[in-house]
Formats: sequence, C-alpha cells, structure tokens
Amino acid sequence: MTGTLYDFAIIGAGMAGASLAAELAPFAKVLVLEAEEAPGYHATGRSAAFWEECYGGPGVVPLTLASGKYLRERGFLRQRGALYIGRKEDGPKLDEFEERFAGSGVTIERIAGAKTHAHAPFLREEWNDAIYEEACADIDVAGLHQHYLKAFKSAGAQMECRARVVRLISESGGWQIKTSGGETFRAAKLVNASGAWADVVAQMAGARLVGITPYRRTVAQLRVGPSVPDDMPLVLDISGQFYFKSDNGRLWLSPHDETPCEPCDAAPEELDVARAIDSFERATHWRIKAVERRWAGLRSFAPDRLPIYGPDPEVANFLWFAGQGGFGIQTAPAAARLMAQMTFGLERDETTRAIDARVYTPLRFYNQKAMAAL
Repeated sequence: MTGTLYDFAIIGAGMAGASLAAELAPFAKVLVLEAEEAPGYHATGRSAAFWEECYGGPGVVPLTLASGKYLRERGFLRQRGALYIGRKEDGPKLDEFEERFAGSGVTIERIAGAKTHAHAPFLREEWNDAIYEEACADIDVAGLHQHYLKAFKSAGAQMECRARVVRLISESGGWQIKTSGGETFRAAKLVNASGAWADVVAQMAGARLVGITPYRRTVAQLRVGPSVPDDMPLVLDISGQFYFKSDNGRLWLSPHDETPCEPCDAAPEELDVARAIDSFERATHWRIKAVERRWAGLRSFAPDRLPIYGPDPEVANFLWFAGQGGFGIQTAPAAARLMAQMTFGLERDETTRAIDARVYTPLRFYNQKAMAAL
C-alpha cells in the first residue's frame, strides 16, 4: 500500500479525467488511475473529432459554447461548418430542429436549393433542404488530451497506467483503492471519470446506479472519387442515419449508430458499415473506391442524456464526472473548470458563469424534492 494520502483519486485518464485532473492539481494532491497501457485508448482516442454547437442537444449547448473560447485561443479548433441535410419530406424534422434550438445561443441558418448545393455540390439533387451552422469546427482531440495530460503532470499530479480498479473500500477519511496490479492507493475523495465503466465503478463504491449506458458508435474511413475537398462542411442527415466529414483527402463516414452494449473494447460491425455506405451512396454523387479502415467507440449516456457532475448524495467522498456521451471532448474545458469550482467552492469565472450547474447534479436521480429546492 502506498503511504501517500491523495486528496483526489480520479478513475480514468481519458479526456474527462485528464481535464479534471488539470483543473484540480494546482490546488490539491491528485492521483489519476488508468486501466489501459496508455490514456485515451477508448472514447477519447476514437472520436470523430468535431466541435459542433448543437451536438448533444440544448441541455449541452451551454457547456459547448463556454468551451469554445478556450479551444479557439489555444489553437485546438479549425473552422469547418456543418450542414444538416434533408429532402422535401424531411421539412418537418428541419422545422423541429430549428424550434428545438431557438433561444439556445447557437447560430444556425435555414437554407435550401442552390445555397445548400453551394456548400455541398456533391449531394444529390433531392437533398436540397438544410440547416447550416457556420461555427462548427474540427477539434484536435489528441492535442487537447496531451495539453491536459501535460498540465496535470506539471502541476504535480501522478498518473498510474495499467491500474484497473478492482476494489474500492470506504474508510475513515476516504478510500482504499485496489488495482489489478496488486497495488493499493489511498485518497480522501474518489472521482468517477471512467466513461463506459462509470456504473461499474459506482457499484464497487456502493453507490446507487444511475443507469449510465454505453452505446457503440461506428466510423469508417473511405477513399472516394472524385477527391474529397478538405474545406467541405461536416454533413449530417437530419434523420440521424449518417454523417460524414473529410480528413486529409479521405472521408470519415458514420451510420450514426447507437447500439447499447456492455463496457468493452468496442469493435465495428460489418452491418453498420454497410448501412452507412448505403445511406451515403443514396445521398451523394461520390463513388466509393475502398473502405480503408473502420473502428468503433463507446459513448456513455445517463438516462436523460445529460452529463453528471458533482458529489454523490448518498456515498460520502464519491464524486461523479461521467455520462458525457459524444460531447465530452468538445465540452471538456468548461465541464472540468465547473467541476473544480464546485468541488472547491470557488467563484465562477468567465468560462462558467453562464452555466447552470443544477442541470447536471447527480441529485436529480435521487431526490426530486431536494432537486426542486436547489
């Protein structure tokens, strides 16, 4: 057993755990425990890598918008634009999308006909109704993750890889944390930033399970003809059947699948790739020359599709930083800053001032009466 008593042990060194460690480490002694050989192996390392204001829904928009300045100023974003596309019969879905985000703070524009095809001349003629979001950008996921890893290490935090948590023991003054390597660590507070394994960790801690479910998301890299323009927008079907974007002369295509599964090292299913290709060919004039590679990752959601930030209402010294779906990377700066400010009782700053933290509290799954009093 290590003799060090850490203030915080964060389980998971993906984007969630790394960003939070970077925010906590200047004020506390922090340990980050990662189950894999290296951090970022699962969801962080398999992201489709875009920052999109509407992604995750209106409840996530404040976190996304609050993160934008941090990401832009540090060079992690490259503007691309996004186009939600539909056919004539999809008009009601586009109307509903506009209404859903009205007043949320995002800037979107309803376009049609020639204007749609000016943004995406590769679309078939019937796909001529769209919503354009100019602010959408590529996000340097690896760069951002390394930025946070470097930041927390520079602030004195310790990271242990190949340290899968196998047992949690609550004790006076905090926790004993036993890992697969046979080591035992001690910390005053435990932070559950374990992504798809969030409910597994909660169960080990004796916390009530909130129902975080991992969903498989598939992406295929295609070589198409003619060549793919690097400046094309991210294209998303308004019906949620596919999306695609360019990447160094190739195309990344997803069937926008959400298949519930157990926490695991996710692998793509051939049927999902085939479905994506079929939808893609029905929507564009491009010809697929080859499927060069394919992969899958897990996106983990709470039942209400919103993230969970804050202390568990029933288990002392156990904090949630989980349920961040597919938007955890694009919201990382604001989410981690908000969580650190709540944890230390710090005053809100420019990044977090407009965010209502009550929306994300774990208390919403436990006590509706107490929630109403917040």
